[in-house]
Amino acid sequence: MPEMRFHIRWPDGRSESCYSPSLVIKDYFVPGERYALVDFLERSRTALSIASARVAARYGHPCSLALGQLARIEAAGRLFLETPDACVAVEAFDE
Repeated sequence: MPEMRFHIRWPDGRSESCYSPSLVIKDYFVPGERYALVDFLERSRTALSIASARVAARYGHPCSLALGQLARIEAAGRLFLETPDACVAVEAFDE
């Protein structure tokens, strides 16, 4: 399966490189766009869950790396839930 990395910038300016085992991320994010925090979290949940399910369909087990990445995104996102107008920027894709 084609895997990729997508690079994001959190509301505090910290950048992070995130992993997906599938290119499905491209269906949910556009490089250069900023997403409201809640929208970003929902899109991440959906895209990484689909990516993990694709691995499960092919190999018989979900992708622990995708689920781990989602857990890290969820944990980091919780830090900004009370920040007014918090946005996450999707900066780039690496395939």
